[in-house]
Amino acid sequence: MKLRTMGFLGLGAGLGVGAAVLVLNPPSWWFAERDAPKPTTDVDASMDAALYTCGMHPDVIRHEPGSCPICGMRLVRKTQTEADTGGVRVSQQFLQNFAVRTAPVERRDLPISIRTVGELAHNEEKVFSVNTKFEGWIESARVNNVGEFVTAGDPLFEIYSPQLVTTAREFLAAMDYVARLERDQAYPEAVQRARSLLDAARERLSYWDMSAAQIDALAAAKSAPRTITFHSPASGVVVDKMGDSLDGMKLSPGMTVLKIADHTTLWAEADFYEEDLRHVHVGSRATITAAAFPERRWEGSILFFRSAVNAETRTLTAFIEVANDDLVLRPRMYVDVVLHVDDLTDVIAIPAESVLHSGARTVAIVARNDGAFEPREVELGIRSGELQQVTAGLAMGERVVVSSQFLIDSESNLRAAIGQLLRGDEQAAGAAMPHHNH
Repeated sequence: MKLRTMGFLGLGAGLGVGAAVLVLNPPSWWFAERDAPKPTTDVDASMDAALYTCGMHPDVIRHEPGSCPICGMRLVRKTQTEADTGGVRVSQQFLQNFAVRTAPVERRDLPISIRTVGELAHNEEKVFSVNTKFEGWIESARVNNVGEFVTAGDPLFEIYSPQLVTTAREFLAAMDYVARLERDQAYPEAVQRARSLLDAARERLSYWDMSAAQIDALAAAKSAPRTITFHSPASGVVVDKMGDSLDGMKLSPGMTVLKIADHTTLWAEADFYEEDLRHVHVGSRATITAAAFPERRWEGSILFFRSAVNAETRTLTAFIEVANDDLVLRPRMYVDVVLHVDDLTDVIAIPAESVLHSGARTVAIVARNDGAFEPREVELGIRSGELQQVTAGLAMGERVVVSSQFLIDSESNLRAAIGQLLRGDEQAAGAAMPHHNH
């Protein structure tokens, strides 16, 4: 599964646009100020007194609970513990209103499955080129369209070749010479030499792709036909041909006339990112699905890899052999590939939704026992479904926030909010806070 930096969305219907910057870009009504400059007010902001402030207007400070004289919001109590602990305190009303949930940091086994996409292609080991070993002209094409299915032995075209006709006549002459010597009871040595010439002529015909049945038919007819029928060397689909029409085409030795591909097996070309390559190897099993047949699954295994990583995508292409006996899959189809690799055992894991990504930083919000919330930078390992391995930054027994921490309106706010929470940077907090008019 590929991890990507993503934009985080607002809570949805009922919360409104103003709920878009909360936990990591928290308004001041959510938590009391940390090391904030002492505001100028008409009350004595004594450190020993209980003070109340407005989330939208932090300059409003009162000794008594009540409503903000500017916007009417309920005042929340300011505390001093945040400055000492480095955390952020949240009112119980906030936790209830926004359904803040937490989950424990656990040690467990992680089943690993790597998901990627691929494209089906011909099995290159089962693509056959139709060509001749002699010069000639096609006089009648039996197969003339890409996409036609042919069976091994089917006639493809009739070809006239002076070389082939000459060799066929030599074969018939040698055959007749042997028959005459045997009839005249010639010396055995002479008969043997004649038979050697006959075998050589027959062998030349077979070298030029005449089948044994065709040579036997030639011997039975005792005359060389003007054209020879060229048959398909394999079963499959015609995937390429030379020219718009084969009729009348002149062929040279080695020239590819048609390409026939056997589609009973295909290759899925799947790309894997560099960080996944330690889990991927030749023989790894994979499950393939296609959008055209969502109810079906195909099993395959990795045959080999390309020799180098793609410089632009930083991926390595693997070739996965897929059985396709009923021929429902077609080359160039896009498929989803799930690679099954060995499980990770005894690792620290948290819900994947509890992880926040912002550029070079990866953060989880830790719910501490004293009621405060602390942004914690973490290092990640493998993601498995809804679980994420954590290699550093969290300990067993801690709890992380798995809801409401995604209410961030932009990555810039995320970075600014994290920086403010970790460093007490008042300017960063001010830059991250959206402007509200009441």
